[in-house]
Amino acid sequence: MLSIFTQFMRKTALKPLATALSAAALGLVFALAPVGAQAEEAQPAAAANGETVTYATPSKLATKDLLLAATKAGNRLIAVGEFGHVIYSDDLGETWKQAASVPTQVTLTSVYFVNDKLGFAGGHDSTVLRTDDGGDHWTLAYHDAKAQAPIMSVYFVNESHGFAMGAFSFVIETEDGGKTWNQRSLVEGSTEDSHLNMVFAEKSGTILVAAEFGTVYRSTDQGKTFHEVKTPYEGSFWGGLSLSDGSTLIFGMRGNVYRSTDDGVTWTKVNSGTEKSIGGGVELPNGEVVLVGLQGYVGYSSDKGLNFTEVVRADRLGYVAVTQGGEGKIVVYGEPGVKVQPDTPEAAEKEVGFHFTSGS
Repeated sequence: MLSIFTQFMRKTALKPLATALSAAALGLVFALAPVGAQAEEAQPAAAANGETVTYATPSKLATKDLLLAATKAGNRLIAVGEFGHVIYSDDLGETWKQAASVPTQVTLTSVYFVNDKLGFAGGHDSTVLRTDDGGDHWTLAYHDAKAQAPIMSVYFVNESHGFAMGAFSFVIETEDGGKTWNQRSLVEGSTEDSHLNMVFAEKSGTILVAAEFGTVYRSTDQGKTFHEVKTPYEGSFWGGLSLSDGSTLIFGMRGNVYRSTDDGVTWTKVNSGTEKSIGGGVELPNGEVVLVGLQGYVGYSSDKGLNFTEVVRADRLGYVAVTQGGEGKIVVYGEPGVKVQPDTPEAAEKEVGFHFTSGS
């Protein structure tokens, strides 16, 4: 069976790129996302800052097409994906609406909200979008197609100070809420050219960046400086998650999940219950931790990420994000769009998949 990465590269006719760059090198975003894909029909273009902008097209398939990131802003869920699709739900995933105005058709790979109204999304062609109304209307905050560096993650320290990071060590920073951006090195003087797959903050406020080659970058001064931390793992990390007890998880290829209890200084491998690559996670209000990944993987932990019980969805498709759903539910996002399933492994096994292994 062809890998998800190969299937999507064939769909987009980018065979030279697929040959030259592995799924491991490009991370989970490229393992799923069709690079440079465009919507079937384009709305009339509008001029903005001297460049042509094409808006995302309303689509009945927006909830069924590839989604690559999701978050919760207040009581609203927001997810983003290919064709510039942005969808949102005000009933914890039961029903969805497509955003009214999104000034791009590139694949969106990340979304972050500072509060229930102010949010940012990032994607291909070094694109960053901003919303001030909870995700219904967006403006173009940054765009540089010539950079050829997809944004993989966006994070804001506060309403003014934020970062967008991505492929080939590409980093831009804003101090004025996204009005202006400056390119910078993550680590001063570094010549590293690796992919920065996710930036996030621990409960303590320490900022971490999950990257390639078993590397985590760490900042204790709100991103002014970052320092490299080497983990026992040598592969790529695609995401991370700060937990309510002060511990932190990072996760990535081949089911590798590592946990830190000392603010990201040292890391210990935990039992993910799988060898499937993992791309997203969430801690639910009841303390349950849920991870999602390729080949239908959904992992549940009731001990703050020390052990996970694997439930494989019957569709065996790739998932890259998960959020809280309604009572007794989680919402998972990925290759088939958005899906709702139970928030416990026992209920999930009966409803959507097959229970394979239990962490112990």
